[in-house]
Amino acid sequence: MDAGFRTPLLDVFRRGEAPVELRLEAARGVLAPRAHEQLELLILLVKDADPDVAAAAESTLQSLPGEALAGFLARSDVSAETRAFFAARGVTPAALPGDSVAPLVDAAPEPEKPANEDAKSTLQRLAAMTVAQRMGVAMKGSREERAILIRDPNKLVSVAVLSSPKMSEPEVESIAKMASISEEILRIIANTRAWMKRYGIVLALARNPKTPVAISMNLLSRLNDKDLRAISTDRNVPEVLRITARQKIVLNK
Repeated sequence: MDAGFRTPLLDVFRRGEAPVELRLEAARGVLAPRAHEQLELLILLVKDADPDVAAAAESTLQSLPGEALAGFLARSDVSAETRAFFAARGVTPAALPGDSVAPLVDAAPEPEKPANEDAKSTLQRLAAMTVAQRMGVAMKGSREERAILIRDPNKLVSVAVLSSPKMSEPEVESIAKMASISEEILRIIANTRAWMKRYGIVLALARNPKTPVAISMNLLSRLNDKDLRAISTDRNVPEVLRITARQKIVLNK
């Protein structure tokens, strides 16, 4: 089932890229900052090929509080596929929608950050965590922690950062400017329609030398003349991008 709600983290699980230990964590109710993600993951994992994962997902589904679940299912932003899954289990939407999007079962403790912690100590604390723990911080932690974890060598951790409900458009724009970020992260940003409505994010991706050329070339048509001129002389971007920017400037005259 490919339900309507999507985040970069959910896409990783749907593509089968999450290792079994993380699927097990998700099946137990961890790794989901919102109810939307939690239910979509449980619907997916209850049919997992690994029997332990499937059993854990079923146990978590059985433990969902009925009233909160019914209220959540009544929300307008819940997909028809999700409602159909629970209808088959005898759970129907409530008369009135719930107003909370918090996980219905929260098995993950809130990440704790020591008071007055400096940047070096934060790096050391995060480095000592497991992948699942870093993913939890990526989705529920602070902006400073996300700025560190977006560069995490484990793709699942950096993808979890982009799935954080705390992520703002200015923060995405800052990430899109990072030349040290992976191409995969830049590709995810470029494929997220809501973020690409912000001109600053479009410009940041177009000017980032790590952005795949096919993406940055397509973004040139959305730039104003001033920014096209800047790219046409920017030796940090690929030559083909500079040439194309110059051609567009001529055509715009």
